[in-house]
Order: sequence, then structure tokens, then C-alpha cells
Amino acid sequence: MNASPHDNDGPAGDGSAAFDAGAHREASLAGWEAVAAGWARRQEEIRRLGAPVSEWMLDAVLLQPGERVLELAAGLGETGMLAAEQVAPMGGVIISDQADAMLDGARARAEELGLNNIEFQVLAAEWIDLPLASVDAVLCRWGYMLLADPAAALAETRRVLRPRGRVALAVWDSVQRNPWALAPSLELMERGLTSPPIPGTPGPFALADPERVCELLAEAGFTEIDVQALDVEQRHDSFDLFWETTLDISRVFHDAVLSRPQLEIAEIRAGLHSRLEPFLAPDGTLAIPGRTLVASASA
Repeated sequence: MNASPHDNDGPAGDGSAAFDAGAHREASLAGWEAVAAGWARRQEEIRRLGAPVSEWMLDAVLLQPGERVLELAAGLGETGMLAAEQVAPMGGVIISDQADAMLDGARARAEELGLNNIEFQVLAAEWIDLPLASVDAVLCRWGYMLLADPAAALAETRRVLRPRGRVALAVWDSVQRNPWALAPSLELMERGLTSPPIPGTPGPFALADPERVCELLAEAGFTEIDVQALDVEQRHDSFDLFWETTLDISRVFHDAVLSRPQLEIAEIRAGLHSRLEPFLAPDGTLAIPGRTLVASASA
């Protein structure tokens, strides 16, 4: 991987020796490459969960035909593809991710939709390989909180935005407000198969504080900052589908569970089913609430 000026810093650039940013970046890249096929298999569920979030983000940036848009940490590129429709025919979208295997899934989806105003680039959000002031809007759904240095990524985001350009992002609210993640985590931690996250390190819930999100945006030089909470719902036709989806899209859950003997796997499955029973309907469908933070700002 390319070197970054923040490799020796903690997740907020605080010089913490306890957090190895370089090791985190390497592990993150390997993890996303490994789960890309699973994400492609589950893209309908992921798209359904993220749709209201993507819609909020696109409403916030007020795209116009002819504009150029960058999606960071795009994964399968759902938000970027919606943006591509809004800026067509003369405008375009760069769908980017650090993992080329994730972009393979995005490329296949774009071809399926017949979108021809999208380019795909492998980019690291903490040092974006694009010129100064080269895009009109940046979108990042559930990406910044996973980065070793989100402050550096937001500074880079502002650098590539044209004057008065807009950014819209989403990060997860606290894990307590997202039982779809809390239940599997508790099941594994109580069995000693995983450890609690270290405070201050990257992870899905690392930016769950709205004030921290505002602070990071302001420090990067953004203005007109707006942070809101948005309720979402993860729906599955059955618990079995939730179980298989979680194995597919979470490398931590996949590796922890499938490393155990078959009898213990069955116990983990039964324990998770019990934790999620409050969200099971009589017909067996599962509807698990969640909450994300969404934010927009101007360069």
C-alpha cells in the first residue's frame, strides 16, 4: 500500500502509539476484498436497507445535470448510480473504493442498468488521487467511520471539491440503536469469540456522536453543516436469511462462527435467534430497527 503521512497517528491523528493505522489499513483492505463476493450476493438486501439513506444524501447535495460526482468507499456503488441518473447526460460519477473486488460488483450492476456515465477508480479516501477542486459533490455512505483517519479523509474530500461544492455522508448511530449489529456482537463476545471494540478506534459505530461529526466537518473547513438522525429498518423474509446474510457480509462474524465445531455453530445460531425474537413477526419475517446519522455540508 502507498504510504500516508498519517500512518503513525491514532484514528483522530492524535499520535496514539496504541493504534497501528498502517496495520488497520492493510487489514481493512484484505477484509473488503474477502467479503466482496458476499456483498454482491446480498446486494438486494443491502440496497433495500440503504435506499432511504441514499435518497437523503442525494436530496442534500442538490445535484444538477452536467455535474461531476465522486462516491467514496462506494462498495457496490448504489448511491453513485442514483447520482449518475441525476447528472446525466453530460455529467458523470466516479465510483471509488479501496477494494477492486467491490468495484467488480459495482461494474456488473452499472452494466445491468445500462449506465454509461460512470467511471470506476480504486481510491483511498484518506489521500484521494484526484486534482484540486475537480468534483462538484462527494458522497460517502457508511465509510468515514471505518477509516484510520477520518479527519484526513474529510480534509481530502474538501480539497477535491470545487468552491461551494457539497458533501453528504452517513455514519451509523450507536450500536445500542442498531440491534441488527448488537445482537450478533453480544452473542460472540459473551462466548469469548470476539472482544469489545477499543474506544477511539475505527469501526461501524466510531462516529456515532453527532457533535463529533460536526466537529470533524468544521475542522476540515466545511460550512452550512447539517447532521440529522435517520431511522432505517433491516428486513428479511426469515431468520435463516438474516443468518446467511450476516455470514456473507461480515468477515468478523463469518470467521468467528465458522471456526467453531458444528455443535457450537448450532448453539450460536440458536442464541442469536433468541436475541432477535422481539423482531420476528408471526409469519417468520424479521424487521430489525436501526438508526444512522446523515450529514451534509458545503465547501
